[in-house]
Amino acid sequence: MGSERGELVIEGLALPLALRFISGKYQGGEFPLPEDGEIVIGRSSELEMVLVEDMVSRRHAKISVESGDIFLEDLGSTNGSFVNGEKITRTKLAEGDRILIGTSIIKVVASDGSASVQDAKAKMDAAASSARPSAVSTMTGSIAEVPLPDLLQLFSASKKTGVLQITTESDVGSIYLEEGMVQFAVVNGDESVPPEKAFYRVLVWDKGTFDLLPKVERTFPAEIQGSIEGLLMEGMRQLDEMMRFGDALPSLQTRVSVASPLEKPLRDASPEELDVIQLALNQDTLVDMMNHSGKPDPEVAEVVVGLLEKGYLVSN
Repeated sequence: MGSERGELVIEGLALPLALRFISGKYQGGEFPLPEDGEIVIGRSSELEMVLVEDMVSRRHAKISVESGDIFLEDLGSTNGSFVNGEKITRTKLAEGDRILIGTSIIKVVASDGSASVQDAKAKMDAAASSARPSAVSTMTGSIAEVPLPDLLQLFSASKKTGVLQITTESDVGSIYLEEGMVQFAVVNGDESVPPEKAFYRVLVWDKGTFDLLPKVERTFPAEIQGSIEGLLMEGMRQLDEMMRFGDALPSLQTRVSVASPLEKPLRDASPEELDVIQLALNQDTLVDMMNHSGKPDPEVAEVVVGLLEKGYLVSN
């Protein structure tokens, strides 16, 4: 066996790479990459990396380090292997790549090289022992580690079915998936909000935890149409539009009301502005106004910013 190993070079300093489990029953475990060798991943107890779960084949995939390059090869597994949301047969890996095998998301990371394979196996066993029961959640993790757009791309490629629940300090969002397609989305149980709006709201959350819960048999008041790719593109477009308002746009939880006394004559307001003024009369917060508007959030935000500047609306 040679002396080289998979490594990341930063300003002349070679850092060894490792495989870190960032979701699933082995979350928190870290497995060092070998020197010019192989790691076979699967359910069989005879393998180097053992993942004990139904969605993992006995010999599922193989990671090879060849002269410093790292490759992942699927070994004809039943449920496939995925890298950065794409199903692969064999592909080269780099630091930061995310691998999905079964219900485990594994990230290629730089490490200090101190952990041994024996240590890694012990930590993985400990993580699996303390994991939540699979009857409650088939996959769990942090959206700080796996951003929601990346997670949804992984779920789309692997055709996951279930309820993706995202929990933050103040909100709970649920995204219903069927064979990798988004069916419905809701924030804090308020199903009066169009599901597309709810989906785009959740998409920008960057702190909290996620759980993939079992499928719920139910009907929806309306269903989301379109592919994951299309939804993500539109979500990112809306986020860019919202970001360009900067500090001129209050936070969504800000109370927005019509100025009193109203010095600007209503006859000078456009029909679009009058619609938003009506929303401000009937609703309490900016998010309530957006929820009850039939227009996309960026369009409502643009009118709100204009009305604040003109003095029709005030925020507090």
